[in-house]
Amino acid sequence: MRANSLIAIQFYASVAITSMKTTTAVFLFVFAFAWFANLGQRDLFNTDEGRYAEISREMVASGDWLTPRLDGLKYFEKPPLQYWATAAAFEAFGQSASSARLWTALTGFLGVLAAAFAAARLFGAPVGRATGLILGGSLMWAGMGHIASLDMGVSFFLSLAVSAFALAQRDGAPPGGRRRWMLVGWAACALAVLSKGLIGIVLPAGAVALYVLWQRDWRLLARLELGAGLALFLLIAAPWFILVSLANHEFARFFFIHEHFDRFLTKDHGRYQPWWYFLPVLALGAVPWTLALPGALAAAARNRPLLAFQPQRFMLAWCVLVFVFFSMSDSKLLAYILPIFPALAMLLADWLLRVTPRALAWLSATAALGGAALAALMPLATARLSGNLPPGMVAGFERWLVVAGVAVLAAGAIATLVALRARRGAALAWLAAGGFALTQLLLVAYQSLAPVYSARQIVQRIRPELDAAQRVYYVQMFDHSFLFYARRTAIMVGYKDELDNSLAWENRNYLPTVEAFSRAWRGHGPAVALMPPAEYDRLVQAGLPMRLLARDPRRVAVATP
Repeated sequence: MRANSLIAIQFYASVAITSMKTTTAVFLFVFAFAWFANLGQRDLFNTDEGRYAEISREMVASGDWLTPRLDGLKYFEKPPLQYWATAAAFEAFGQSASSARLWTALTGFLGVLAAAFAAARLFGAPVGRATGLILGGSLMWAGMGHIASLDMGVSFFLSLAVSAFALAQRDGAPPGGRRRWMLVGWAACALAVLSKGLIGIVLPAGAVALYVLWQRDWRLLARLELGAGLALFLLIAAPWFILVSLANHEFARFFFIHEHFDRFLTKDHGRYQPWWYFLPVLALGAVPWTLALPGALAAAARNRPLLAFQPQRFMLAWCVLVFVFFSMSDSKLLAYILPIFPALAMLLADWLLRVTPRALAWLSATAALGGAALAALMPLATARLSGNLPPGMVAGFERWLVVAGVAVLAAGAIATLVALRARRGAALAWLAAGGFALTQLLLVAYQSLAPVYSARQIVQRIRPELDAAQRVYYVQMFDHSFLFYARRTAIMVGYKDELDNSLAWENRNYLPTVEAFSRAWRGHGPAVALMPPAEYDRLVQAGLPMRLLARDPRRVAVATP
């Protein structure tokens, strides 16, 4: 009888495990499909998406994968890892918006999986699953995972480095496993440096230092695998910096001094914001989990006497360091604090799985109310924010936002009911679904504004003229997405945009005045020019011979007669 009972228990346990694995596999498939399905539904927008797609396109066109170029000019503001990855995607899948966003989407998706894996190892399987839900449903992480900028790639590698460090130092980690995880962390730091510069090593090192000082755990410094780790770091990160410096004497000073110390310590880049700038950014980026942040952060600060290594405190130290570091900088952009979101998701998951059902229900109900407010108030908000945008464009944007509000309302309402039944995991899943739906619908909504923020449509309208033109000019403007969609570099006229230093290194592709452009325009051979509407009107009044090809709210395209 006892043997039969044991066999039955083993049978049902195996069935349960198989069912759980099947459910997990199905969920991951659905999540992957939802995550990647929307990449090509929007045109590439200015400035970041157009810029980074164009640098990668020029890398493919020139065959030079060492020296990044924008509009044919040397561009040393950032390292090349994402350019390489995107250029490889262009070679494999063709040059398109979805290929341009593929690296960002891939690193964002892997970031969710890596955070869930690390949380499961550090805090248990339920926290791991909840971490994946929370991160995948966070407004900033899911949103930036679908925009072609450098922030998601560096955030993934920074988060991987921090997670690998925690896994290496956790209580009970075997010596061999500890060494392997530390080497993974060092490699991730190197790839973070190749993604966006010295923050790839400075921030993780700062988090370790802050944690050691907080805990006074000096023995931890002996477990960092400094010798092998530094060797691996240099093996991965150093070769490109050495080769590009040898090929371009301007690189080292510009990249290490101007792009790091000057950017952090001065207002030269025109991105100055007050010290509290990232507080509302964090609150908005953490939607729909915002109201849970204070409780989760407070819980993470508590000491666990039974543990030598405090993973919650280490993740909190990482979040505090990144937040304070960029808050102190004189150059701030929204996505700079993106690297803290995987760690925040772990802390939120650890806390939300321990709160009362009523507290989780309140969080869910608040999300539902937020969705209702978005749906109800969006017409008023868009009426005030429309500015000079065409009414039809604003109406299309507004409709999608109303749909997004309704989706959040529905998901929050269901999550509230589920939470009251003490089904925490299901409640978190519904909240995450609402947050993810909000993000994707917001991204789709922006396609309504594509004629303003992207040049794809105007390029399509003038494609025959572009293909026949011997020269292309940008007059008093610079449009990154036009370069990508036109598959052409352009001669800038009277406006240097971000290429001031590049033009100092290579004095070409530039005319200093509109008068110089007017003389060149009357030269031999067909040409196309892009300019703001006001500049077009001025040149018409001045009598410059031009054929109007197309115009939109931001651009006018003309050709020689």
